[in-house]
Amino acid sequence: MVSKNTICLWYDGAALDAAHFYAETFPDSAVGAVHRAPSDYPMGKEGDVLTVEFAVMGIPCIGLNGGPIFPHSEAFSFQVATDDQAETDRLWDAVIGNGGQASACGWCKDRWGVSWQITPRALVAAIADPDRAAAKRVFEAMMQMTKIDVAAIEAARRG
Repeated sequence: MVSKNTICLWYDGAALDAAHFYAETFPDSAVGAVHRAPSDYPMGKEGDVLTVEFAVMGIPCIGLNGGPIFPHSEAFSFQVATDDQAETDRLWDAVIGNGGQASACGWCKDRWGVSWQITPRALVAAIADPDRAAAKRVFEAMMQMTKIDVAAIEAARRG
């Protein structure tokens, strides 16, 4: 691994499955080396997948099969900037359709509990609109959404 800073995500035995899903779903993502435990350990046996090197949209990660002790939370999320509704729909539907769970304001969780923000660039631009009334309308519209609806965001921005 080349990077000096790598995100380590803790899984309950499913790091390899998660890495494969991310590689199949998100662009510029891939599964790298798979390392097996050299001996038994508290949450596994010798030969079990211990860690998996992978990248999510170019970000280096390690999946650690550490067991159920530390579940994922919304305190960490991947924020994915999308260019249009089609890309937003494709990524959202992939995460939700693979056993994930919808949340609010463009947030969802995959089936392993990792949080994702599927965030259209149009939303970010609209919330940063120098017209504060337009930004407020957009923010209030977003607060009512689960998956972000780009057309509704643009309509709220226009007033």
